[in-house]
Amino acid sequence: MSAVEERLSALGLTVPEVVPPVAAYVPVVRDGNLVFTSGQLPMAGGALAAAGKVGAEVSAEDAKGHAATCALNAIAAIKSEIGDLDTVARVIKVVGFVASDPSFTGQPGVINGASELLAQAFGDKGVHARSAVGVAALPLDAPVEVEVIVSVEG
Repeated sequence: MSAVEERLSALGLTVPEVVPPVAAYVPVVRDGNLVFTSGQLPMAGGALAAAGKVGAEVSAEDAKGHAATCALNAIAAIKSEIGDLDTVARVIKVVGFVASDPSFTGQPGVINGASELLAQAFGDKGVHARSAVGVAALPLDAPVEVEVIVSVEG
């Protein structure tokens, strides 16, 4: 087990199976030392964990937890491409999308769920640049979606 997976285990988490695509794309692509995930939804056990707009049907606190689930799914996609998560040299960028009620402006706090999980999993290598964007709707009516870009050793 990698050190990253051990840190996740200490949080009570395991790296899940890669979430199958819901359309015409692949979950992850590697180009040299860069690994790009497709947008990851808060899928758990093969189902969407929540649906609806943040600030209406989904609370900001619940959405933050769903953003962490998205990040865990991104970790699974990265692991499927590189094998050993300890070869991640750096989490470079996270882009988070929040399906938002028109009056909701707390997107950064929601995407902190993903950022905090990545920092816990990868330590100093998990600190990254980020965007947190409010949108009208996401696939499957998901409340959040997260993309991750990492660099790997070698």
